[in-house]
This record gives sequence, C-alpha cells and structure tokens, in this order.
Amino acid sequence: MNDVFKRGPKNLITDVSGLLVGNAQNQIIKSGVSVLYGVNPFLAGINVMGGAPGTRETDLLSPDKIVQMVDAIVLSGGSAFGLDAASGVTDELKNKGRGFPTSAFPVPIVPSAILYDLNNGGDKNWTINPYRKLGTHALKSVSKDFKLGSIGAGLGANTLNLKGGLGSSSVILENGITVGVIVVANPVGSVTTPGEKYFWAAPFEINNEYGGLGPDPATGLGRSLNSRKRTGMAERSNTTIAIVATNALLDKAQCQRVAWAAHDGIGRACIPAHTPSDGDLIFSLATGEKSLSSNHDLTIIGHAASLCLTRAIARGVYAATAATNDLLPTWSELNSKA
Repeated sequence: MNDVFKRGPKNLITDVSGLLVGNAQNQIIKSGVSVLYGVNPFLAGINVMGGAPGTRETDLLSPDKIVQMVDAIVLSGGSAFGLDAASGVTDELKNKGRGFPTSAFPVPIVPSAILYDLNNGGDKNWTINPYRKLGTHALKSVSKDFKLGSIGAGLGANTLNLKGGLGSSSVILENGITVGVIVVANPVGSVTTPGEKYFWAAPFEINNEYGGLGPDPATGLGRSLNSRKRTGMAERSNTTIAIVATNALLDKAQCQRVAWAAHDGIGRACIPAHTPSDGDLIFSLATGEKSLSSNHDLTIIGHAASLCLTRAIARGVYAATAATNDLLPTWSELNSKA
C-alpha cells in the first residue's frame, strides 16, 4: 500500500477538504456522539451489512430519492436513544439556515446511525434523554482536528475482549484524490489476534500508527466467541459504524458502491464481521472537487476506503483510554510493556 498511497497530513477524515468533525461525551453514562459536518452540503450514500442496524433518514440516500445533498452525518452511542442526537444537530443547522429547500424554510438533512453501548459500565438511569444535547454540543465543537479513542461516539465502545473507540485515517491517491474515514469500533468480534497484542489490521499499517508491531507471527489463528462469556458480556449486541469520504465527484449510486467496497475494511480488521448482532453500516460521501478520469478511479477509491477503514478501526482501539467502571481493558493496558 505504501508504494501507491500516502497518508494524509492529519491522517484524519478531515484531510478531505470542507469536512469538520465534532465530538461530545458524557463520562457518567459512558457514551457520546460524533458529528461529521460539511462546510458545504455533500452527496452521500449508504450500505448496511450488519444484522442489527439502527438508523435515521437513511432512505433518503438511495439513488432514486429526490434529496441529493446532506448537511451532516451523526454517529452515536445509546442504541435507539442515541438517534435523538440528530435532533440536536438538526436544530442547530436550522438556525444556520442549512437544509433542503422547502416552501416554508430549509430542512436540514442529517442521516444518523447508532451503536449499542447500554451495558458498558455507565449509569444509564437518565430521566431525560441526553443525546439531543450531546448532538448539539458535538456540532458546536466541529474542527479539522479531533482526538481518537475514548471520545465522542467511541467513548463507550467495546470489542470482544478490549475497549473499542473512535478511529480515523486517510490517504492521498496518486491522482490527487483524497480518501478519509471515521469509524466507531464496537464489534462483536475481535480486532486483535489471541493474546490481544497483534492487530488483524497489522499488514495495512502506515508509519507505526497503531504500535508498529507487525502481523502476528503465529499462523492459523482463530478465536472463539465463547471468550466473551468470561467478561460477563455474552448478551451484548454491537456495531461498527463508519463514514468514508472523498473529494472526488461522485453520484449517489457511485457513493453507494464505495460504501459497499469499504465493508471489506471491517472484514479485515474485525473477526468475525457483519454478524447478526452487529449493525455494521457505512456512510459514503463525496464533496465533488475532483472529477474521475475513468471507472478505474472509482475502483481505487473503494479499495482505498476499505484499507483506510481497516486502519481506522485499529487506530480507534489502539488510542482507547481506561476509565472507572470499565468492563474491558484497553489495548495499552495489556501491552504497555510490550
């Protein structure tokens, strides 16, 4: 990969110009919200391969639907409660005059997806749904720079045997097209080989971005999901939700195709992936700055998106930090002396 692509200057999805990311979280409930905001509206698609997704306003992203442009995308914890985060984002965008034009006033278009983090050690005994306010705070904090790991929608994420987290990565293709990813890694499966030291994503790492340990020297590796029973989390549902972005000029059908291809990134980084209990879902967006020279460009964008997603998942887990009442250890806790 290093001979073809180079890492973006920030190694974040915001290397795609015109995109900003904001995060908000609540340490008491161990959950949060991440918002991707477009300085200008962008075109988007979606593909779902998990068996347990939770979404809002995603039907509008189908190629046959009248709405073309999106103002923001929300990734949230909280299961179905987290879908209310998009309401806070929508309220703020209405105040900015953003949205799809109607005879009354512009209506902001804010697709969203949620992950399940309800039994992660946080106090979920709220009386008022906290996610609408978290969505508002996340939008107000948008920036080109943001942290990874236990932040935003990644705060309460967990994998099979490790804390999950918020990850991001980017590449610049030889033709100058930029591809970036943001993901919340919260899969049913594992992101590391048995022993929790080596990432499945190791072969795709650039510049030691998640430890530089390389692939596991063992072969024939497998893992039983029965290991989850030792953590008391056997009944936990999960999800890996992501946004892939490019500055290329794509239509909605092409965006959908890129999202489809990007799912290979989850399969490389999480084993198993796309299970009945995962809500694995990928949004794909295009800001339209660079035209494609051929259909081959679209192939390379999809391939790059999948590799970026693999790396971003490992980066999110690698950056996770420990907190009170965690149910699982972080990668760094287990490997700080490695």
